Amino acid sequence: MPRPLHPRTQLSKESIFSHMSRLAAQHGAINLGQGFPSNPPPKFLLEAARRAVGTTDQYTPPAGLPKLREAIAEDLGVEAENVVVTAGATEALHALAEALYGAGDQVLMLEPYFDVYIPQAKMAGAEPVLVPMRLRDKWEPDLAVLERTISPSAKALLINSPYNPTGSIFSRTDLEKIVAIARQHDLWIISDEVYDELYFGEPPIKMRELAPERTFTVGSAGKRLEATGWRIGWIVTPPGLAGEIAGMRQWASFCSVSPLQDAVAEALPIARREGFYAELRQSYGKRKDLLESGLKSLGIQTFSPAGTYFLTAKLPNLDAETLVREAKVTIIPGSAFYAQNSAPEGLFRFAFCKKTDEISLAVERLGQYLHVRQ
Repeated sequence: MPRPLHPRTQLSKESIFSHMSRLAAQHGAINLGQGFPSNPPPKFLLEAARRAVGTTDQYTPPAGLPKLREAIAEDLGVEAENVVVTAGATEALHALAEALYGAGDQVLMLEPYFDVYIPQAKMAGAEPVLVPMRLRDKWEPDLAVLERTISPSAKALLINSPYNPTGSIFSRTDLEKIVAIARQHDLWIISDEVYDELYFGEPPIKMRELAPERTFTVGSAGKRLEATGWRIGWIVTPPGLAGEIAGMRQWASFCSVSPLQDAVAEALPIARREGFYAELRQSYGKRKDLLESGLKSLGIQTFSPAGTYFLTAKLPNLDAETLVREAKVTIIPGSAFYAQNSAPEGLFRFAFCKKTDEISLAVERLGQYLHVRQ
């Protein structure tokens, strides 16, 4: 028998999102689990891709296609020299993990957490340290606990606003306190802002505007343009560090898909100019309200999101895999977002980036299932 694989492969088990989507397909369930939109990408993006294929087909620089770096920079109000294009936000986060911390270091993050954060920290050799969020009528960071948790080994703080899975948007007061903590303890800040254009009230504060010298911002064209499979993401680095970050990510994918970079470069200014994001927010707001009102009509406690396309709710004494098989509805159990603390009883995450008829049918099926169980 050949020798076993390295123990780090234990971090490479099937994610809960892939697992639940596979079960959804197997059992013919409405998939409100994995966060991919049911709608196609906008026509202006698809048309740009058709023009790019056959024109932009070879390697781009590891930092990204220059015209895309410039389009991202113009859209975000940053310098193009500080932008690195990645193969989706997941690779962006991986490159930052490899660049910012290693063996013996600690990485602070909030719990519930997005599933890639812990494995990426561990693969870099670092120890993830999770600080539980408070849940009353809404989710909030507990900054007093965060500050008490910091040790001399802490090297970075990973935050996500708008926040997956809770849908929270951090207040300016909270973010200013986080910046003060980061400066006091000399921590890098990784700000996962892939849902920056998906909010339902005031727009989220950009962390890089509060602490440009230590903030790495992660973004996603897939989330903005409803094309999650295109895998076009980016990093905005503090001044002078883009070259080193691009150098790290070249050893993973070298460059993102060239024609899709070209298409996104063309699409970003169109999306801004034609009000695409405002229309997207309005559409998601209606779907959020449809799901939330439907769940409340079934007596289910919900926690209304301020952003993202996720909603958390409590369905005590229910099991996610049983719901897929028997109710034909797929949602993600809250336990999937917890590693060091216990998830609130009966917590689930719903994705409402689906068509309205899918959301309505999912609520109907849940209602029928709960009625039969009574």
